[in-house]
Amino acid sequence: MKKNRSAIRIPMPLRYVINLILIVAVWFVLNSLIQSGVITNYWSGILITVGINIILATSLNVATGYLGQLPLGHAGFMAVGAYAGGIFMKAMPVQELLKSGNTGAAIPYILLALLISAIVAGIFGIIIGIPALRLRGDYLAIITLGFGEIIRVILTNIDSVIGTDFTYGAAGLKRIPKYSSFTLVFICVVVCCYIIHTVMKSRHGRAILAIRDNEIAAEASGVNTTYYKTLAFVVSAFFAGIGGGLYAGCIGVMAPAKFGFMKSIEILVMVVLGGMGSMLGSVLSATFLTILPEALRAFADYRMVVYSLALVVMMIFRPKGLLGSYDFSMSRIVEKIMNGELFQKKAKEGKDHE
Repeated sequence: MKKNRSAIRIPMPLRYVINLILIVAVWFVLNSLIQSGVITNYWSGILITVGINIILATSLNVATGYLGQLPLGHAGFMAVGAYAGGIFMKAMPVQELLKSGNTGAAIPYILLALLISAIVAGIFGIIIGIPALRLRGDYLAIITLGFGEIIRVILTNIDSVIGTDFTYGAAGLKRIPKYSSFTLVFICVVVCCYIIHTVMKSRHGRAILAIRDNEIAAEASGVNTTYYKTLAFVVSAFFAGIGGGLYAGCIGVMAPAKFGFMKSIEILVMVVLGGMGSMLGSVLSATFLTILPEALRAFADYRMVVYSLALVVMMIFRPKGLLGSYDFSMSRIVEKIMNGELFQKKAKEGKDHE
């Protein structure tokens, strides 16, 4: 079937405008519901957690879905970012500014804390990624799992080594200013998703996808596989650090036990359930898997059983994940509507059923 050469195509600037309008509309609706009390403080806290999990899932998707590797130490990067941001915020006069209602003066500190969280996590991504990415498959999973556990153990015991209170060990880092608002997390989700999407659409992203599809062929074609594997790993760790910084500002208390092996598995499940290589899939699965346990709290004795069964059923009927490698594009749908392709497709499906 020949393509219609006169088909309408939306210019790229207009695509960005459409996406921006949709994003602002979603924020306006949710923020209005929160401000009016329709969404309670409890559920607004859940929405903040959803946003943090979206950042963690989409960042892990860079290394798992787009690069095709299997790291199991993502919680370690989250922990490094959370502690870096939390220690910085405790040292700054942010608590007093927030209590006095002077939020505007606290914004530079908050942005700097998130930047520090991201940079420190990215540095650890380089330190871990260079030796770890020489391995593949199960060996990579084992070594990254080991690095994640090393980070947790260091956070637990570093105070006794340096002889001063730094991370406060197993007791945890307390009294961190709670600066993670719904609007801040929403903006961070949008910015993180946009940057990851832009990187993956660039020539660097195409090189990363080429390594996933066939590493030997990519290297034979001139792709510097070591560089791009490390780049993807560092980008993944960088955004995990932002997620950790927001997490620290959400709960206000950090303990190394929160960033164990199961936290990494929880994030990996979100990626696999949504579809490896699908950003929209990671967004939907992170939202679903965060809200589902809370929605089932009325069935306290059975909610984790239902949660587990939902995952098992999903993997049986959709082994490639919710969306596979598909990524949603509103602009593409608008183009199809303008060109009448959607209606033609529905009409054809109706005739086939007849």
